[in-house]
Amino acid sequence: MKILVLNGPNLNLLGDREVDIYGNMTLAEIKGFTENALQSYAVDMEWKQSNHEGEMIEIIHSIRKSDHDALIINPGAFSHTSLALMDALRSVAKPIVEVHLSNTAAREEYRRTKLTAQAVESIIEGLGKDVYLVAVLALLIKKGLWHG
Repeated sequence: MKILVLNGPNLNLLGDREVDIYGNMTLAEIKGFTENALQSYAVDMEWKQSNHEGEMIEIIHSIRKSDHDALIINPGAFSHTSLALMDALRSVAKPIVEVHLSNTAAREEYRRTKLTAQAVESIIEGLGKDVYLVAVLALLIKKGLWHG
């Protein structure tokens, strides 16, 4: 299974920014942790990060005709504000899982509305670094490829 993992704004600062909320691992460390945990599965993960809404939309558009089987997206704060990102996600006819490191429902009121959630198959949040691993496991289960 080939999965694109797209991370949005400020996720390049993981491990350094608000560690009490997001943890002390960098995005590169989370990538390594996730891929290491999935070694016994035939999973090919391509990780990208952008602080720019337009670039994220272009990446989402590119998955439409790519050989990726699914998309995992952490849109960061764009999840609460971006109709354009939501519309781009709606154009993808592949499974999409949205992830958030923190439990957005337990945070500020403005973080409780997720526009992008309307365009994805499922949302996994509040598990810290493990949200990416759980998202992949959910995709494997759905495809009948999980051998847990």
